[in-house]
Amino acid sequence: MSSSTTYQVLTRGKFAPLDEEQRASLLAQADNHGVLSARFTEEGTVNYERGLHGFTFRVLIPATDDDTEELVLSQAEELAVAAVAKLGAGCLDLKSVSTDLASIKIKRKGR
Repeated sequence: MSSSTTYQVLTRGKFAPLDEEQRASLLAQADNHGVLSARFTEEGTVNYERGLHGFTFRVLIPATDDDTEELVLSQAEELAVAAVAKLGAGCLDLKSVSTDLASIKIKRKGR
């Protein structure tokens, strides 16, 4: 039986060329997608600045030990594309990095 873990995935990308309507819509929503709202969640969060050059997508992907990192990154990028589409835009040049939360070691300070 395989055990499970969760990956924290950060995907960076650029917005596909935007028309005026898309640009206006993204700017109207920008305050809800700033750096202060950046969180890793299972639904994922899209963050971008008013310059509309690019975005980041943060997501938690549950996985088993049998799942490859490539599969996890692929799932995250599919979610990023869908989240950006929901905002009314397309995306290009996705690059993702992941961290297996089970592999993080917490160093405690000695007393």
